[in-house]
Formats: sequence, structure tokens, C-alpha cells
Amino acid sequence: MEKEKKAKGLKIKTVNYILILVACITYVFLLYETVQLTNKYQDLIESTDAYIMCEKAAIMENKGSDILTEEVRLFVVTGEIEHADAYFKEANETKNREHALKILEQYHNHDRVYEYLEEALKNSNELMEREIYAMRLTAEAKQLDMNSLPEQIREVTLDAQDAALSENEKENLAMDMVFGTAYKDKKQLIVNNISYGTDYILNSVKNAQEQSQTGLYDSMKHQKLAITLLFCMNIALFFVVTLLIVKPLQVYIKCISENRMLEIIGSYEFKYLALTYNDIYELNATNETMLRKQAEYDVVTGILNRSAFEQLKEGLKSFQMPMALLLIDVDLFKEVNDTYGHEIGDKVLRKVAQMLYASFRSSDFVARIGGDEFAVIMTDVTSKQKDVILNKVQTVNDHLGRGQDGLPKVSLSVGVAFSSEGFDQNLYKNADRALYQVKEQGRCGCSFYN
Repeated sequence: MEKEKKAKGLKIKTVNYILILVACITYVFLLYETVQLTNKYQDLIESTDAYIMCEKAAIMENKGSDILTEEVRLFVVTGEIEHADAYFKEANETKNREHALKILEQYHNHDRVYEYLEEALKNSNELMEREIYAMRLTAEAKQLDMNSLPEQIREVTLDAQDAALSENEKENLAMDMVFGTAYKDKKQLIVNNISYGTDYILNSVKNAQEQSQTGLYDSMKHQKLAITLLFCMNIALFFVVTLLIVKPLQVYIKCISENRMLEIIGSYEFKYLALTYNDIYELNATNETMLRKQAEYDVVTGILNRSAFEQLKEGLKSFQMPMALLLIDVDLFKEVNDTYGHEIGDKVLRKVAQMLYASFRSSDFVARIGGDEFAVIMTDVTSKQKDVILNKVQTVNDHLGRGQDGLPKVSLSVGVAFSSEGFDQNLYKNADRALYQVKEQGRCGCSFYN
């Protein structure tokens, strides 16, 4: 159709699909970044929790070692049994050092820290042998009741050389074993191992936090970008709806209220609608002008007569739209007149005119162009509607073939031709050829010109 060639513009359907696609992609991206942000935040929380627990383990290990050192030194200096009991309570019951390692077992990402604290525990256990030996020396030097001492002290056997020492020498040896340089060096080794573990924890968590913070920053930046894009899409949607839909509607309402043709603006759909409306507007204007000038109707049937049909043909030549022409003959109408008279013949013609007028659209033109000859001009119709036309003709023939209202049975022969460019010079000729073909085939039917 000509108006399809002229109706160019952006389709609302296309814009809608594009916006939906972009929105879906943006929402998926936003959802992905939200998940990433949640994961990065969770990583940050986990790394912080791990740091707290690892630091707690280091403090517990250091605390356990310091308790042992403090209690053994107090026992060596004072000889009070309660310090020995406190020493072995820490070593056998409280077990801060062992619990520290159990805490670290669940953090596989900090195996290096575990190794440092495990080494510290190993050195601390080695130091315990020295400390318990010193407590045995102290017990003998101060002549304490062995039965009142913890079992682990009683089980210690002094070297022959140390056993031969005097009480004062044993006491001095015990003091040297827990206060001397060798003890301090071993103690410092434990402290160093714990310190290395703490430093490793700090560096590890610092790196993990920096990575998590970087990931959080990137995810937040991407989220801002997605939100900005959605905001821009909403603004774009507002302008698209305004320019392609709202404004054309306002203009069309004004045009219709002023009874004039529509302006060709807006989206493809609105332009197509305006072109179609304008074609109908022009067609109606032409029809109204013709009727006002001639008012030529057939006296017998009340439909357009031959003169009106000829004027309509001329008017439709300038309209570049597809249309169809139906030329219709009442079969054997002369025999109806001869048998039943002209009055019945006129009634038959009126019945045919009424059936044709009722069967076709209000935008179509039904005319009587001869004695028993009729024509129908269908606008905006292509050869794709053959079945529709065929059904209409068949319906009319079925009704007329029943001979109702006291009228004799009659039938119609119909020839149909199509044109894609208005009422061209060959349309009538082609429809007449199709009509001739129907008559050659026995009448009462419909044929289409190829």
C-alpha cells in the first residue's frame, strides 16, 4: 500500500523491545554486582573475624606460657606449694596453649600462623622440662614435703651430680634455671614465634581487607553506573513517550476537533494511522462532494446509480490505494420479468440491492449500473481477501436462492478484479472478463480475474 511506503519513522514496538532488552541487561548486571558486593562484604567480615580469632589464639598461647613462667619463678623464689599447683593447673587443666592451636585449626588460610604457634608450644614444652626440674631442685633445697607436691614434680629424678649439691647450691641452680640467660633465650624464642605469628596475621588480614575494600569499591562503582544508566533510560523513556505518543495524540485531537486531516508526526504507528485516516477523510470528502453535487440515486433500488458510479470511478483514480471492483448480474432476470411481471422484477432488484448493501462494509460503494447489473467498489482491499469476497457472494446467493418474501428464486453471477493503485483504466475491463467467465461456467457464482 502507498501509505505504507510513505509512513516512515521509529516504531514504538521497536523502541519498547530495545528498552526492555537494555533494562533486562542492566538489571542482571546490577543483580550480579549486588551479589559481588555482598560476597566482598562477607569476605571482609570473615577476614576480620579470622584476624580476631587468630589474635586471640596468639594471646592465649602467650598467656599460657607467661603463667607457667610466673608460677615456676614464684615457686622457686618462695617455695610455696600453691604456685606449683597453679603451674600444673595451667599445664594440665586450663591449657591455654593447646586451646590456642585448636582455635587455629578451623582457619585453613592461616596455616602459617598455626606453624608459628605450634613451634612456640614445642619450645614451651621443652622449657617445661627445665621448669619442672628447677621445681624439684627447689623442693629438695627447701626440704619441702614431697607428698604435698604435684605428682609430676615427685616423678623427677635429679642427676647424681645435682643430687650431691648442697641445699644452697641446689637453690642457686634452680634460680639460674628459671632466671638465667639460657632460660631467657628459650623464653624469647617462644615470644618471637608468637610475635611472628601475630605479624603474619596482621599482614595477611591487611592484604585480605585491602582486596575486599578494592572489590567493594569496584562493585559500588559498577552499581552507581547501572543506576545512572537506569535513570537515563527513564529520562529517555519519558522523552520517547512524549515525542512519539503524547504529542501526536494532542495534535490529532486538535485536528479532529477542527475537522481537518491529521498531521503526519510521531512514531511509525501514528504516522500510519494518520495516513490511513487522511485517505478515508479524502475519500469521504470526495463522496460527500459527489453526493452534494449530484445526489444521484437509483429510483428503484435506492442505491447509487450509473451516473454516480461513473463519477466515483473518476474520483477514485487519484487515490493510490488497493481496491476491488465487483460486477454483478442477476441471472436470467428477463425470464423473471416475463414470467412474474415488472413489479415483481423491481422487487427482486430491490432485494438484491438490499442484500448487497447489507453484506458489504459502510466504506464500500454499492451501485446499480444497468437494468439487472450491479457493481460494488471495495476500498483498501487486496487479492488476499478473495475468500472474504467469495463468502459474501455465497451468502447473498444462498439467501436469494430460497425465494423468500413471495419472490421467485434468483441468483447472482459476480466477476471480481483487483487494483493496487486506485481505480485504474483496466479495473472495469478485468472485472467484466471475470463476470463473463462465470456466465460461461453456468452462472450463480463468483470468479476472480487473474
